[in-house]
Amino acid sequence: MHDHDHDHDHDHDSDHDGPARPAWPRILGAVLLVLLLAAVACFVQVRMGEAMVITRFGNPSRVLLEPGLAWRWPQPFEVAVPVDLRLRTTSSGLHDVGTRDGLRIIVQAYIAWQVSPDPQDIQRFMRAVQNQPDEAARQIRTLVGSALETTTSGFELADLVNVDPGRVRIEAFEQRLQAQIADQLAQTYGIKVVQVGIERLTLPKVTLEATVDRMRAERETIATERTAEGKRKAAEIRSAAERDARILEADATVKAAQIQAQSQVEAAQIYGKAYASAPELYKLLRSLDTLGTIVTPDTRLVLRTDAAPFRALVDGPNPPASLSREAGQGHD
Repeated sequence: MHDHDHDHDHDHDSDHDGPARPAWPRILGAVLLVLLLAAVACFVQVRMGEAMVITRFGNPSRVLLEPGLAWRWPQPFEVAVPVDLRLRTTSSGLHDVGTRDGLRIIVQAYIAWQVSPDPQDIQRFMRAVQNQPDEAARQIRTLVGSALETTTSGFELADLVNVDPGRVRIEAFEQRLQAQIADQLAQTYGIKVVQVGIERLTLPKVTLEATVDRMRAERETIATERTAEGKRKAAEIRSAAERDARILEADATVKAAQIQAQSQVEAAQIYGKAYASAPELYKLLRSLDTLGTIVTPDTRLVLRTDAAPFRALVDGPNPPASLSREAGQGHD
């Protein structure tokens, strides 16, 4: 027992004999670590495609939009809340709506939207839906469903479904639908509508039958109009052809009359020369010409052979007077 106490005293004395270590390095290291952690807690990183809302005791104080590092007071003084600014797409689902002409259609639209990169709109989005994109999509679907009913009532079925592409007004329908929802989403939720489009458009059975009947009637009307147009053009072509034919025929008649008159003049000149040179031969030829004019292969005539102009065939041509006198003198 005495030895044990003696050893204990000896150890205690030996601890006091060594050099004492200073405490300030450990204190300095702890202070630097605390400062480093505080500095890290005071910085926040803003990523691409998002905004950072800095709230002070739960109330938004400022909005950071530029990507990079930014400074804030550490929690619980200030809290950084990220807000997604990327483009999103929400479908309205199928809606049974009525057109202006009283027919029903089933239409589904899509909406491309994003939180507007504006500090006021970002704060509006946080207040309206507590920074919940799914809740925002649900609100958008409800709003678009009501807007589809209103927009469709301003269009007839032929404006949306038609065999004539020139009469289809789908683009106007989409623009009007976007105009109806864009202002309300921007003012209430801070949401920017980038695009609205028709994703699907179908017809119920009754509407489909009515559409088929209307399309059949339109095709019949188009066929009737084209047939009438074809007949009108055919009549114009026929009339023009007949007019041209009459003009050509008249020109040909005039030319034929001119040629015939010229030929008659030339024939008269030839006849005159022939008569002057041989009157009896001229009479014979004229008689033969007359026979060639009045007698055809189908003509049957019973005439006296001593009657003109057949007398020429029996008697022959009369000899010239000089030959007759010579024949008389020789006979004497």
